[in-house]
Amino acid sequence: MSEHDRPRTPVWRAIANALRGDITEGRYRPGDKLPTEATLAARFGVNRHTVRHALSELVEAGLVRTRRGSGAFVAAVPTNYPIGQRVRFHENLLAAGRIPQKRVLQIETRAATVGEADALEIAADNDVCAYHGLSLADGMPVAVFESVFPLERLTGIDTALDETSSVTEALQRVGIPDYTRASTRLTAVLADATQALHLEVREGDPLLRTTSVNIDGEGVPLEYGRTWFSGDRVTLAIEA
Repeated sequence: MSEHDRPRTPVWRAIANALRGDITEGRYRPGDKLPTEATLAARFGVNRHTVRHALSELVEAGLVRTRRGSGAFVAAVPTNYPIGQRVRFHENLLAAGRIPQKRVLQIETRAATVGEADALEIAADNDVCAYHGLSLADGMPVAVFESVFPLERLTGIDTALDETSSVTEALQRVGIPDYTRASTRLTAVLADATQALHLEVREGDPLLRTTSVNIDGEGVPLEYGRTWFSGDRVTLAIEA
């Protein structure tokens, strides 16, 4: 086989390998923003479409994440998130060295589903407050959640949640000074279109879903929640 007959590495793959080397050698660290497509195109002497192809390869490998309208970033180390009797989003993220943030998506009053009523030990026709939100770590979305509270048992929880995004603080405002986790179930699921949009992942990407019940000091259920964690941004640690 002559030199001209040897298979050549596609240009986009060569660029991906070069950027992979930059990341491996620490030129770009987890969380760092990569140069723009235009800058990379100029560096490698190619068009932006070729650069985009190379970045897609790194996204597939889990080394890079893209954010709509923000650019491409080196994938951060997954956040360690303990699951035990005391689960507090804000405290967990701070303990992991991350900056916690919650974004309220919707707070609604509606009738409980059969499953929610069973978990909360209320009648199926009772009203609940459903709190839909997005959890972020260092500005990156890590989970979407829905927390459901019995309105008859927790009068004013809807108003409290509307005034503060913190579940712990909202519960304190309605007379619940402390609460603990009674149960947690973990399930692997695939992101639907809406979850993918909020988490800035692709539809069908793997998620970890937790289904949980929190209780007050007397063992009475006060919150039924489901949270969908981005599978590669959070490591769930089960505590005894």
